[in-house]
Amino acid sequence: MSDEIFIPLKGLFPNGNRRPHNNFDNQQFMIIDTIKCHGSGNRFVMVDAVARPDILAADLAALARALCAEPAMRPCDGVLYVVPSGTTYAMRMFNPDGSEAEMCGNGIRCVARLVRERYIDSDSFTLASGRGLYPISRSNPIFGSMPTFGAEMAIATRSDDFGFMAAGCDRFTATAIAEFDPALRFTALSPGNPHIVACVEAIDMQLLADLGERVKRLPHLFPRGINVSLYTPVADQAIFAATYERGAGITYSCGTAMTSCSTAAVLTGLCRPDTDIEVYNRGGMVRCRCHVADDGAIATRLTGNATYEWTGRTMWDGSSLADTRITATMHGEIAEYEQFARATAAKYPNATCR
Repeated sequence: MSDEIFIPLKGLFPNGNRRPHNNFDNQQFMIIDTIKCHGSGNRFVMVDAVARPDILAADLAALARALCAEPAMRPCDGVLYVVPSGTTYAMRMFNPDGSEAEMCGNGIRCVARLVRERYIDSDSFTLASGRGLYPISRSNPIFGSMPTFGAEMAIATRSDDFGFMAAGCDRFTATAIAEFDPALRFTALSPGNPHIVACVEAIDMQLLADLGERVKRLPHLFPRGINVSLYTPVADQAIFAATYERGAGITYSCGTAMTSCSTAAVLTGLCRPDTDIEVYNRGGMVRCRCHVADDGAIATRLTGNATYEWTGRTMWDGSSLADTRITATMHGEIAEYEQFARATAAKYPNATCR
């Protein structure tokens, strides 16, 4: 069912005259079709630049900042641009502050759904993001009939983003970063973007917020910032995770963070490799499976929902948006995910405090 909803956010053209929606001035405004989507409650606006390659001539960072700030788009944790990349397709993900992330585990599942539905006939394919290539597979629904996709990520244990690691060190596992927080034991991992994660008895959200802000004051330790997560065991092969995302703040979930937390849980012996780990979060639940090869190489697959909430259209003049509308609302997908989120939230209500 399609619900046409017109939301006049700014509504006026530069000359101050309102014009009907079927008479856009393409010389002044670029018409942009949008999809509001989410992976595990991590909400994005997605733009198909394969269908509209002229969008790539725009200032993508400025457009992302405007889309995330637009009232009709909120809450919005970032913008996903689906772009061509050689013989395949790629995701470019921008945070609300306009910074570009190398990888987004929740976002790439939404991009995978769009690419599978519009451009690719196979249930297994590869997407690019940042400097990486990620094997994708359409998976059995994680709940009900929810569209579900998996993305496999090679996990690096060294990175130029880890300014706290000693020279010659190959791994940083369950170790304190004294200048940052002497009490917590962090594991540093990069599934395409940098993370530090620590296992705790219960997740203190205020502490997590403080840690995320503290990163900004320690550029010698975190030269390009870093994502910070706390996770706690809740059952056999099950953890709960929360994340302060670089460029976004605390979100309902972060795909690469859940990937990193489950990987750290395997490396520290909390969880078993090559077996599904349920990772709960404030937005729902995903499944991760970590494999550690004989040569030490690590790969973790993240599997979860790719939910569409609505499709819409807006207009961009290079500095601001006008005449944003929602053209169709996916009531069934929204209701099914809300049912799933309520069920998962009820399982471990005491995993976080404050």
